[in-house]
Amino acid sequence: MNTEGSSAAEKREQRLKLLEDDIGRQLAESHRSGELRSAPSYGKPLNLGDGYDETPAELRMGMKILKDAGVVPPEVELMQQIEAQRQRVEAAPDDTAARQQLADMRQRLALRLEKLRGSGTL
Repeated sequence: MNTEGSSAAEKREQRLKLLEDDIGRQLAESHRSGELRSAPSYGKPLNLGDGYDETPAELRMGMKILKDAGVVPPEVELMQQIEAQRQRVEAAPDDTAARQQLADMRQRLALRLEKLRGSGTL
């Protein structure tokens, strides 16, 4: 039984090696053809200024998929709404209802973020 697990691990390792070799060949071909050099970021450090490093590791892939799909997480959407409301309040400082709505929105965001922290998913 131990040899079966060992055999499966060896097969997995072999598949990964083949995949790495294939990726390496494709990169080498792209380099030879000049395809890589035409990229605007060629030869420059990666710009990860999109919050990647600040995002918890367990959420990075999911957030990347959402970003690439053009989907905004509810918390980010609420942050955008809060900023728009803040600008409305700034433009009309005497509007008590707008101030109250801004406070409610900020409270809703704080509760949402606290719930995510408590659940261990943020």
